[in-house]
Amino acid sequence: MSSGGWSRRRFVGALARTAAAVAALPVATACGGDAAPRSSAAPTTPEAGPGASSGPGESSGPRPLFLGTYTSAEGGGKGIGLAEYDPRTGRITGRGTLTGVDDPSYLAPHPDGRTLYAVNEREEGAVTAVRLSDRTVLGSRSTGGAGPCHLSVHPGGRWLLSADYGSGSVAVHPIEDSGALGERTDLVTHSSPGPGPGPGPGQQGPHAHQFLTAPDGGHLLAVDLGTDTVHTYRLDERAGTLTEVARAHTRPGAGPRHLTFHPGGRHAYLANEVDNTVAVCAYDPDTGRLSIGEAQSTGTGPGTSHPAQILVTADGSYAYLANRGHNSLTRYAVEADGAGLRLLDTVPVGGDFPRHIAFSPDGGLLFAANQRSGTVSVFRVDEGSGELRLTGEPFASPVAVCALPL
Repeated sequence: MSSGGWSRRRFVGALARTAAAVAALPVATACGGDAAPRSSAAPTTPEAGPGASSGPGESSGPRPLFLGTYTSAEGGGKGIGLAEYDPRTGRITGRGTLTGVDDPSYLAPHPDGRTLYAVNEREEGAVTAVRLSDRTVLGSRSTGGAGPCHLSVHPGGRWLLSADYGSGSVAVHPIEDSGALGERTDLVTHSSPGPGPGPGPGQQGPHAHQFLTAPDGGHLLAVDLGTDTVHTYRLDERAGTLTEVARAHTRPGAGPRHLTFHPGGRHAYLANEVDNTVAVCAYDPDTGRLSIGEAQSTGTGPGTSHPAQILVTADGSYAYLANRGHNSLTRYAVEADGAGLRLLDTVPVGGDFPRHIAFSPDGGLLFAANQRSGTVSVFRVDEGSGELRLTGEPFASPVAVCALPL
């Protein structure tokens, strides 16, 4: 099967042919043997590359911005987009493309800032490491599953965690001192949904959409859209193996996609893609148990819209939700030390189908990657009110599905 356009783009086409109530969900979202590591420097365009020498917290001068895309999609990119942004104005300047990385639909940095990791969202899924100092592709490793759509680095910096949307599995890879990836140490495939009401779009089987570490550092949480479940694992940090310790279930048909924690570590917020809701969750760091609260409005009204990602400010005062379909960002006030969300407003995102949102390291800017319009919008975040103000014209980036400011 041809790469990149496989599962979720195929699912989108099927979804568009369903009843009008669930019409047009082009969820190319979420997003064999191991690939041989590539040690030679990957080619770049003549103007390629923001430098990676300055620390992530510095705000003087241009800062690097990395852009994910689908290389196999019509009109898609040629690899990982390279750009810079001005932390004062939010203006983005293109700096070329890092080629040699296929379908890099999601990106994540190593905590030391020296290595960038990308999923290769293909039927034979893989993850790739890139050294930032000279933009050398350090190699790729198989995830053992299909269509990886999310990855993150364990806070200790020794393990890469990835989620395979197509196969509903999560994987662990060791990270070497160089930043390169070793052979996979574990793979866990989620079970299919049990008996119940008819599944929602994309819920005919397990679809792992996110794999992250809780603030306590001792538990990993995997969000599965297909089974309406959030799985909690413990990671053996010596062996790189997973042990499941808890499961939390949303209401049937919610389709959980993305979870983010309040900085207090006792609450989290869950974006539900299929039924267009969010939920406040209580979290027990001792056991890793997540308790999912009642579904809440996204403020997008009766039209078809699908939440993509939710973020919380570093001080825990405000949360923001990206809405695909409504093409907006919802702003919430966080209340009761993280236990409540109060909907404040929605603002136009300035593009079509906001797939991914991210804060700049200082929290002053919010970047939105708009998949269908092929643009990245940048907003100034008001420190006091949390209000968002578009900083200028969106930056053109082919099939923009991830924007990672460092």
